[in-house]
Order: sequence, then structure tokens, then C-alpha cells
Amino acid sequence: MNLEPAVKYSHTLLSPIIVQGDTVVDATVGNGNDTLFLASRVGSAGHVLGFDVQQPALDRTATQLTLTGMTRQVQLIHDGHEHLDQYLEPQQQITAAIFNLGYLPGSNKRIITHGETTVSALRICLTHLRRGGIIALVVYYGHPGGEQEKETVLQAVKQLDQQQYSVLQYGFINQIHQPPFLLAVQKR
Repeated sequence: MNLEPAVKYSHTLLSPIIVQGDTVVDATVGNGNDTLFLASRVGSAGHVLGFDVQQPALDRTATQLTLTGMTRQVQLIHDGHEHLDQYLEPQQQITAAIFNLGYLPGSNKRIITHGETTVSALRICLTHLRRGGIIALVVYYGHPGGEQEKETVLQAVKQLDQQQYSVLQYGFINQIHQPPFLLAVQKR
């Protein structure tokens, strides 16, 4: 067995809790890898809400979903994840959410996620998260603005009530170049 990188480990954590028919969130669609993973887990009876502020990311993901026959269960939304509450019913529950923070690989590195909007989206997800559900945040911070977002998000999750949430931090501490790490928040 090998230790998994943060992104892969996020899927390892989410996979056993997501079942056919669940509602889940991909807060940062990016290249669509997490969206495809979530869509495969919820099946045609489930629902994936996928957010991105960059239309090319949504277009690439839509193509991948079409090629894999998983368009039915995915709603791609050209909006920031901080507006998630506009797309969920007030009492609607989600089983999981995933965030990949930073910038879209291969695109404009000045278009990045920001701590304030990420924490806002995280709080919305926590409101809708069912008991036992998990929010996974893969934190990339080796770019301009990344360190600030990392600190903002870490401060927010450290303040979560331990009676209501368990928070895990997973990452490699002996690697150079600021490797991404995973924050996982599970509702008790």
C-alpha cells in the first residue's frame, strides 16, 4: 500500500459514503475529474451540482460527461461556489462536497479561489450537510494568493465545534514546493 496524494485520498474518503441517488457538490469543477467521480458515485438517480467561474472549464467537463454518458445527473453552473445556496432548497441535504482550491491548471493563474468566498461556500455546505457527510477541501497554496486562502480556510475549520464536526488534515510534510493537502470535515 502506498500513501495517496491529497486529491486521490479525497476520493478514497468520499467513495464509501456516497450512494446512488445522493445529492453532492463539486464546488470547483476545474478539469472535471471530481465531477466525473461524483457523477459515477451518485448514478443516474443522483444529482451533482458543479460550480465554476470559468466557462471553458464547464465546457470541457460537459464534453467529458457526454462521452461517459453521465450528463443526466450533473448540473453545471457558471457561478461562484459562494452562491451555492441559490441552487439548493432550504432543507435539501447533501452527502458530500469537494473543493480544489487554487487555479485551473493550464489556464490564467490570476483567476484563483479566495478564502472569503471559499469559507462562505463551506458554511453553506455545512448547513446542508447530512449527518455522516463529508466536505473535502484540497488546498493548493503555492501560487500568489494561495497562502492567504490557506490560512483563512484553516482558521475557519479550526473553529468548528468539535461536538458537531470532525476535521482531518492530511498531507505530506517532507515534500518541497508546497504540496497540496486535504482538509476533510465530517458532520457528526
